[in-house]
Amino acid sequence: MATPFTYAVMNPVFQPAMRIITAITKAYPAAVTTSFAHNYLTGLIVRLYVPAGYGMLQANFLFGAITVNGPTTFTIDIDTRTFDTYTTPIGSPWYLSKYASVVPVGEINSSVYQATHNAQSGIVFVS
Repeated sequence: MATPFTYAVMNPVFQPAMRIITAITKAYPAAVTTSFAHNYLTGLIVRLYVPAGYGMLQANFLFGAITVNGPTTFTIDIDTRTFDTYTTPIGSPWYLSKYASVVPVGEINSSVYQATHNAQSGIVFVS
């Protein structure tokens, strides 16, 4: 039976998009690193998905507002200081089919830019 694959499209039509996580620090706020440029803006609210095998299982399904500090990095308003260490599993096929990921789920009300910005055409919709 074929192993299912999980992947992230680098330039999807819908933005902001899911990104694969390569690192999460044990800190407050936690720093998250993605596998390639995330194109997120400060104020975006994201949810973390951390499957078994990556350590830091305590962060699974947690969400918070982010502050962008680089093209592949941001901090999130989550205290991970007492969580298990984040690791990338090696050598187990079922772990490799489920990547840790970050998924945008909302935006701070005062900004509401990312949900109305068409990243493909550069058009901003205003109601």
